[in-house]
Amino acid sequence: MVGVVLVSHSAGLAAEAVALARGIAGADAPVAAAGGMVDGGLGTSVDVVEAAVRSVDRGAGVLLIPDLGSSVLTARLLEEDGRIVVADVPFVEGAIAAAVAAGAGAPLAEVLEAAEEARTFRKL
Repeated sequence: MVGVVLVSHSAGLAAEAVALARGIAGADAPVAAAGGMVDGGLGTSVDVVEAAVRSVDRGAGVLLIPDLGSSVLTARLLEEDGRIVVADVPFVEGAIAAAVAAGAGAPLAEVLEAAEEARTFRKL
């Protein structure tokens, strides 16, 4: 099963987005939060993201969804062709779409595609 990691500058934001994604996709969806610095402050940490990747990596790949700015740069440091992929998608909508696809057993390419489709979701 593909893992999904939400990379945010805020531990609280990442944790709440994970809770929402799991609430919709199912509690077993392999989604992890990677928010904030090791000391709990705002920012992004390669160590925090690596730990989250390890926690959801079940051998089928991991999709990283960063929130903005330097979280994108941090996530890109961990990219591995075909194994760890960074998605350029809306944070919440992309996370939910990816979690649903991952929870359904879709392969990495389809989980990424589902997250990318979230870019076109209209609210009104």
